[in-house]
Amino acid sequence: MRIAVTSQNYRTVTGHAGRARRFIVFEANGQESPREVDRLDLASDMAIHGYDHRAAHPLDSMNVLITGGAGTGFIQHLAARGVLVVATEESDPGLAVEAFIAGRAKPASESCSHDHGDPDDDGHAHGGEQGHTCGCHG
Repeated sequence: MRIAVTSQNYRTVTGHAGRARRFIVFEANGQESPREVDRLDLASDMAIHGYDHRAAHPLDSMNVLITGGAGTGFIQHLAARGVLVVATEESDPGLAVEAFIAGRAKPASESCSHDHGDPDDDGHAHGGEQGHTCGCHG
């Protein structure tokens, strides 16, 4: 299983997944501890937010994407590519992957149970979200 983790600094899990361009890629086979196998540093036009979703993308080869936060549009775009998006509050990328494999992390669509207001065309709600920390909005 290939798992990408949003990490703009390659040290911590970061949010705003739709605008993320840096990812740490882990390989997990269920037999051994997950191991880092690659790092993606995409050009600015490769961020999912605003990307032509009909074109191939480097994230297409992932099974799971773990992030600190993702909007509905991002979750839907990656689901259409066969990639499950998982929101985490864990800051360490390796520990976030281990938590997912152990079943302690939920898909982003399940990790938030409150209303974010009406989303705009890109799937983002722009209501009063100051201090919002559930990890489901990006």
